[in-house]
Amino acid sequence: MSSRGLIKSTAIVSSMTLLSRILGLIRDLVLGWVYGASWVLDAFFVAFKIPNMLRRFFGEGAFSLAFVPVLSEYKEQRRPAEVAGLVSRVAGTLAPILLLISILGSLAAPLLVMLIAPGFLEKSQQQFDLTAAMLSITFPYILFISLVAFAGSILNTYGRFAAPAFAPVLLNILLISAATLAGPWFEQPIMAMAWAVFIAGMVQLLFVLPGVFRLRLVRRPVWGGRDPGVRRILKLMGPAILGSSVAQINMLFDTLMASFLAVGSVSWLYFADRMVEFPLGVFGIALSTVILPSLSRQHAKQDREQFCLLLDRALRWVFLLGVPAALGLMWLAEPIILTLFQHGAFSPHSAHMTALALMAYTGGLPALILVKVMVPAFYSRHDARTPVRIGIQAMLANMALNVVFVLMLLQLGFAAPHAGLALATSVSAWLNAGLLYRQLRRADVYRPRAGWLAVFGRILLAGAAMSVLLGAGVAATSNWISWTPFERTWQLGLWIAGAACVYLLVLQLLGQRLQQLWRRPAAR
Repeated sequence: MSSRGLIKSTAIVSSMTLLSRILGLIRDLVLGWVYGASWVLDAFFVAFKIPNMLRRFFGEGAFSLAFVPVLSEYKEQRRPAEVAGLVSRVAGTLAPILLLISILGSLAAPLLVMLIAPGFLEKSQQQFDLTAAMLSITFPYILFISLVAFAGSILNTYGRFAAPAFAPVLLNILLISAATLAGPWFEQPIMAMAWAVFIAGMVQLLFVLPGVFRLRLVRRPVWGGRDPGVRRILKLMGPAILGSSVAQINMLFDTLMASFLAVGSVSWLYFADRMVEFPLGVFGIALSTVILPSLSRQHAKQDREQFCLLLDRALRWVFLLGVPAALGLMWLAEPIILTLFQHGAFSPHSAHMTALALMAYTGGLPALILVKVMVPAFYSRHDARTPVRIGIQAMLANMALNVVFVLMLLQLGFAAPHAGLALATSVSAWLNAGLLYRQLRRADVYRPRAGWLAVFGRILLAGAAMSVLLGAGVAATSNWISWTPFERTWQLGLWIAGAACVYLLVLQLLGQRLQQLWRRPAAR
């Protein structure tokens, strides 16, 4: 794939992901308005977080990173019949394992809640029982959504990105419907959300399967535990569970600690994280999805020059878009939360607590995107050990910083100790990104192209101009609280548009043309 093709494919995935994130935002708005930052919403977030985390372990994370490089190699070097055979054996191996995990997870739901959110049992038996009941329903989501990731990996390898990127839209539509329409049919309305998660997994799988069938790669699934291709995938997948999902393990530890803090802490962190996930998903995950098969293809062809060029271009786009996104979220944290969530049962106090967590998260946004882009550079070369080792180091650092920051804030009497959990996530993300970059350079996998210093300077100056505008111009929080929803919305839209225009205008004045980011410069 050419550099232009990389941008085009990323744009396709980003547009689908943007639609999903918009609906995801609407979903979170509805949840906040209907349930507030309450104990029942905390319970649902934990019940959904566990299978969702495992989805990223086995689906978007470890499995995709392990399967796509091997599938790309088969596609480039072997006959179509051999590719189809690999797909059948992977399907026949993956599905039974996931089915067993789903059954065991549903049966062990109370034990899992006790391990992940022990503070619930200490606070309220009712909250603990509700969380366990919902988890037993949501846990099979991992079976369906991991098979969705399996089908999506095949489609992505063959350059078909739209359907896998659109599938999460269906999840958000069903969750919104459950919150607004199905709740009254249940004795505990929040239970409708758990059933919506279960149904959404099946619906997404049915949506992506036709695209795989059209490729004529689907045969009768067979067990392939002894197949060399399957064994290579499993060998890569095992360590990748940790290496590619460090952020999820960190968030799980955040939930454990937040369960002991004030009621609403889990929800405050969730809503703040969702704001960070918006740009991370629209750009970071989209670029990661596209670049993995592209890098795998160049590695299979042994084209080191094109491999390095694609990675260089991806990293430049990370900073070009990641820096202004982080600055915008930081300066507009309180206005964003007040505008989007402070309605119905969601109080100004909850909005303030969420905004504090959001500001702490934003510092790590560029690093989180960098990790999403750099990890595929290792797995495309069948190197699973390096990102695993670095990921474990970052994970341990995050756990230690969680304890240090929360205890420090509690000792200082700070009203929002949960923000310390978000700050620890940001710091550990930069550690992860820094170590990955250092290893890419040491192994001579990546050599920066000429022009990085100039690009960095333009981005920093444009970001500084945007920050001056927002810092000096945005009204005080008290004004935002007193405004009507319409006044908040148009003011927020005005400042977002103004900040984006200033950022892009300064880039243009400094001579940064977006098309320069996919031209082929000389190596240093």
